[in-house]
Amino acid sequence: MIRVMLVDDHALVRMGFRMLLAESGDIEVVGEADSGEQALARVAEIRPEVVVLDISMPGMGGLEVLRRLHARGGLRLLMLSAHDDSAHARRALDAGATGFLSKRSAPENLPEAIRAVAAGRRWLDADIARQLALAAIDGSGAHPAERLSSREFEVFVQLARGRSVQDIAADLKLSASTIGTHLYHVKQKLEAANQAELTLLALRWGLIEA
Repeated sequence: MIRVMLVDDHALVRMGFRMLLAESGDIEVVGEADSGEQALARVAEIRPEVVVLDISMPGMGGLEVLRRLHARGGLRLLMLSAHDDSAHARRALDAGATGFLSKRSAPENLPEAIRAVAAGRRWLDADIARQLALAAIDGSGAHPAERLSSREFEVFVQLARGRSVQDIAADLKLSASTIGTHLYHVKQKLEAANQAELTLLALRWGLIEA
């Protein structure tokens, strides 16, 4: 049996995943967490082989949790997202995810992705894989947010969701001045004048939901 931990802030989503995986025959949900902070606190106790992690959660955020879990070693990490853009996928893979699955995928893709990730194989939705391949070949599929560094991208998405510099600094355990520097670079690279314009860009690119 593949031991899986589900990390998502929506209880109904976790319940749906648990019911779906119970029918697989070879995957066991051994623990859950409703936040990144709770996942980091419980993962050593639960000892999963695969962590299925939502990229968009309040607080620390999925990408930062992903980095910290990856740094611990010994875990396979499958990132889930309500968004099917290549920017989120690229950031997740760079941060240590073995796979990236859109929540819009067919339900049967989840157990298949978990099996692949547990075996150490990459898993990507077909459309995301195509976008990444095009970007690697000729840049035609490159997302505008690709010009941001990994940390800048994370700060950008958090700011676009309306979070303050102070809140982001607390979640990422960085100083407010460091987050302010990232904000300055984000606005320069994306040619945005303020936080409202960053939110409009994120909405337009499908990185956040209205």
